[in-house]
Amino acid sequence: MIWTPHVTVAAVIERAGQFLFIEEDDEGVPVFNQPAGHWDPGETLVEASIREALEESACRFVPRHLLGIYGWRHAAADITYLRFAFCGDMDGFEEDRKLDKGILRALWMSADELRSHADRLRSPLVLRCVEDYVAGKRYPLDMVEHVT
Repeated sequence: MIWTPHVTVAAVIERAGQFLFIEEDDEGVPVFNQPAGHWDPGETLVEASIREALEESACRFVPRHLLGIYGWRHAAADITYLRFAFCGDMDGFEEDRKLDKGILRALWMSADELRSHADRLRSPLVLRCVEDYVAGKRYPLDMVEHVT
């Protein structure tokens, strides 16, 4: 058996104490997540975070820092995720943009509001990324290099 973790990216965007989240359908259950998704062939991890933020929230994301690299095993699905989370700024919205299939809406919540919905998180990585952001964790973007 070949073990292959799923490489994902996430965009953590904070504005005036509120964080951008998406509410998405997870097999019929609405859950909260950062704009996040899989790393696609031919793109850098930073480019993937920009694309995912736009596709899932219609937000134009400008990554400023690597927030962290997270590993998590979804035991029920027998899938291991390797998440590269980036934090940065919002450079506007594309209001008329159609969101990805399964995305119910984009919304802003404080860290406390997110904590109050802990039972509705896509994974424990959602809150962990917010907690790390609030704690001031930031790493230079050049920690993630793509060699061509």
